[in-house]
Amino acid sequence: MRLPSVVSVLALAATATTLHAQGPMRVAPSGRATTEVELTFVDSAARAAAQPAKIRIDYGQPHLRGRRLGTDSLVPYDKVWRTGANAPTTLTTDVDLVIGGANVPKGSYILQTIPGRTGWKLMIQRNGAQSQAAPSTAFDPAIDVARVDLRQMTLPLAVESLTFWLIPTLQPAGQTGAPRGELRLAWGTIGLATDWSVR
Repeated sequence: MRLPSVVSVLALAATATTLHAQGPMRVAPSGRATTEVELTFVDSAARAAAQPAKIRIDYGQPHLRGRRLGTDSLVPYDKVWRTGANAPTTLTTDVDLVIGGANVPKGSYILQTIPGRTGWKLMIQRNGAQSQAAPSTAFDPAIDVARVDLRQMTLPLAVESLTFWLIPTLQPAGQTGAPRGELRLAWGTIGLATDWSVR
């Protein structure tokens, strides 16, 4: 009766010994995060017959850790910023969208921003081998799909970790009844937003 618990203790001890033998561990300076909206058909028969469509942003999530934004080393003004940590921030959509007034066909894109003291721009770029290459290639305007002005606000409390949100509005847009919402991002005391809707 006690054999399984003895085996479990021995397995845990072996794992701890292996980890200790490999040396000390450290925490990565940033993590990964996602935000996602799921779209389903209103009609129950259509909903049962089709997979839900998704709109998803996947990004590296850096943390402030006492640093200040808008400096030469952290999110400098008037330069293209990857808007995340490590790998590019990606937008994947199963439906055609309008983001900040710009048409964005269904597919996969890289999101970057150009921070400014008086306003920020969101860059939506084609996601492919070219856009994954060196920074000088990734910032090439030739791969731009759109550049969108972002609404900016000063937040009363600093957001420690860069965070994106895709916030759906429960009331559909106009006569078409198309789903819509807001794309928001925040870091430090900077909050940014633009609207999205299904085309």
